[in-house]
Amino acid sequence: MEDTATQLNSGAIHLLRAMRRVDRETGLPPGQLSALSVLVFGGPLTLGALAGVEDVAGPTMTRIVDGLVARGLAERQPAADRRAVRVAATPAGHELMAGGRRRRVEVLTEALGALPAADRRRLRAAAPLLDRLAAEVRTRS
Repeated sequence: MEDTATQLNSGAIHLLRAMRRVDRETGLPPGQLSALSVLVFGGPLTLGALAGVEDVAGPTMTRIVDGLVARGLAERQPAADRRAVRVAATPAGHELMAGGRRRRVEVLTEALGALPAADRRRLRAAAPLLDRLAAEVRTRS
């Protein structure tokens, strides 16, 4: 199993590094892009919850959100607890992330097309397992 874990670790790192080029096309720094992704695909969160999901300190997340707000990609909203601030993606934020997802999928589709059919079939069968594996890792860390 350790060999498989080593290969998955290496493959995940290399794939994420390769996708950075596509992500840079959004024009956002990685921290802002990651936080916006959480807001778009996960929904509005309090500033504290967003910092927790992104595993950064509150002041760091405040700076990240300030950048997103300045770009018109996120907005601060009142939360149920008046001491907290809720952050939500704006329509422009949703649009930017949809375009980024489209570009990522296009790049991956093109790369998959260069692989032999048997490899594509194996990757298609294994792809859903990556989400399950990620969920297992989250429960253990």
